[in-house]
Amino acid sequence: MNEAGQIEMFPTELRLLRADAKRKTRRFFLLTVQPDLFGGAVLVLEGGQVGSRGQIERVRFSDEGQAVDALKSVAERKVARGYLLLQPD
Repeated sequence: MNEAGQIEMFPTELRLLRADAKRKTRRFFLLTVQPDLFGGAVLVLEGGQVGSRGQIERVRFSDEGQAVDALKSVAERKVARGYLLLQPD
């Protein structure tokens, strides 16, 4: 992520957080692109309440480019719903 808060060009990991004081909830979402054993890539989506283990979903793609495109699409939808992009460690 750059200084303007935009998603970097080809991210392989994004962390998002949403805090809602009225509902007293804090939710996280972690998106990562990982290579698989068959030459493709896997988009791993993990999300849930902060402090919990969260739920994990894996989506397979034939190449890393498709997985990165899907990661950016999911991140854009989450940001539109109020999630904030966190700076990488």
